[in-house]
Amino acid sequence: MIPILQSIIPIFLLVLLGVVLKRWNAIDQEFWSGLEQFGYFVAFPALLSMTLYQADFAALDIGRVALTVAITLGLMMALVLALWPIMQRQGITASSFTTIFQTGIRWNGFVALAIASSLHGAEGIALVALVMALIILPINLVCVAVMVWFGGGARKLSVLALRMVRNPLILSCLAGLGARHLPFDIPAPLITAIDLIGASALGLGLLMVGAGLRVGDALKPRPVAALTSAIKLVLFPLVMVAVALAIGIEGATLEILVLCAAVPTAMNGYLLARQMNGDAPLYAAITTIQTAASIGTMPLALFLLRQLSG
Repeated sequence: MIPILQSIIPIFLLVLLGVVLKRWNAIDQEFWSGLEQFGYFVAFPALLSMTLYQADFAALDIGRVALTVAITLGLMMALVLALWPIMQRQGITASSFTTIFQTGIRWNGFVALAIASSLHGAEGIALVALVMALIILPINLVCVAVMVWFGGGARKLSVLALRMVRNPLILSCLAGLGARHLPFDIPAPLITAIDLIGASALGLGLLMVGAGLRVGDALKPRPVAALTSAIKLVLFPLVMVAVALAIGIEGATLEILVLCAAVPTAMNGYLLARQMNGDAPLYAAITTIQTAASIGTMPLALFLLRQLSG
């Protein structure tokens, strides 16, 4: 439990730092706009592409892990989308629903990497990297599609395809996976340079979430924010456990898969919400709520899993 807390608390502290810095008059407000664009178009793409390019997938049961992740993610996407008619009748706007969808299915792989390293060392890192490789591209494709569909603009397939192929997060995933099949290795200095840029992504993303946070919304969460947090932090891990056990996954692999489902939502979805006219303030509030709540829910989920596994 201690390694999990040690990984989560610094993340929440960085979000709080973003809140403070945004309200500090010594920093020009235009700085945050430039920082957001740098994160969306440069830092996060660098991080995603190098993570996928450098991941070591050898000796992993890729087939069963991929099947478990695909079924679980598909079920969660279908569930959240099925809530739209109900939420629409409750006055939830389309832009807010895109945020609900994103925060209900996205997961913070870099939090999972840190915790997996503490719990299972190199094996844990490799498993999380595999899950990242499997779902980063599908999640971003679906999230961009949902943002376009609910954005109220043109819904032609050509428009949707154009928005997706121009999305820097999707392009970076394709670049990282494609680079693995090059007939030569990427030069080490170039890898180091991209890694240095990508290393800034998580910290910047956390600061930007804090900067976009409306503290009142976080302290007094709307019911929809609490519901979305419950879907992500409680239902997602339960679905993952059920699917993984049905497929026959156990041991450290099962624990890592549950960890991936139990971490709070990802920061890059906030950037997507800002860039594609989603409800970014709601995203920031839900992210903060999930991050705070996960301090308790993640250790509990792993403890209960170990009790279940005997």
